[in-house]
Amino acid sequence: MVIFMIRDITIGQYYASDSVIHKLDPRVKVVCTFAYIISLFCFSQLSGYIIAVLFFWGITKLSKVPFKFIVRGIKPILFMLVFTAMLNLFWTSGGNVLIKIGIITITEEGVKRTVFMALRLIFLIVGSSIMTLTTTPNQLTDAIEKLLKPLNKLKVPVHEIAMMMSIALRFIPILVEETDKIMKAQLARGADFESGNVFQRIKSMVPIIIPLFVSAARRASDLALAMDARCYNGGEGRTRMKPLKYNGQDIAAYLIMALYITVIIITGRYLPL
Repeated sequence: MVIFMIRDITIGQYYASDSVIHKLDPRVKVVCTFAYIISLFCFSQLSGYIIAVLFFWGITKLSKVPFKFIVRGIKPILFMLVFTAMLNLFWTSGGNVLIKIGIITITEEGVKRTVFMALRLIFLIVGSSIMTLTTTPNQLTDAIEKLLKPLNKLKVPVHEIAMMMSIALRFIPILVEETDKIMKAQLARGADFESGNVFQRIKSMVPIIIPLFVSAARRASDLALAMDARCYNGGEGRTRMKPLKYNGQDIAAYLIMALYITVIIITGRYLPL
């Protein structure tokens, strides 16, 4: 089961396709993703979630990324999702009492908050996945660097920060694949990762964690040597093969996102449902 969950991690992976979303400027995708995530906390009515679902469904169709591939990224956070939902279910009071068994009390408000919080977490993850699935790490680096460029005046190393974020995203699928290989090798040697109590399971992960750290350190060292060999010295004076430029579809994407945010705010403020 652990192996299957590791394979389901989609953040950091790129799905190649010739879609409208893939062709958008990466700055548009970064800004719109953050706006979409923020919008999820701007309403608490069912109507707001319906609008968010319809908007996400439209973006998914335009991206041409298989829906099953996007939803697969939820499996690794399933435990956190269930744990958060249980906390909201049992610790939220208000409304009519539905179930009361000893100290356990479930109310209407608790059920409502549980469902809404679970939906927010799900759409937060899948919304972020759409951005990484339709944007290469190099494009993300350029977009983050461009968006944070004003901070250069405050002596903030924007290029280095963007490069570190890009490398971290690029290493996610590599480390996932490496973990999968190590786990298969340990299983072939008779390792057991599923049975026993929590402490035994944690102990059984040691033969995986140590080789994984060694492999990650070796890859990082090789990458640093390669960058030094190519005389990499930061972003000052560097040029790009594909400079970022806004076009008509990028402006249209900003306008559509602005319209979505406006509808969400009006819905959250004036619609009772």
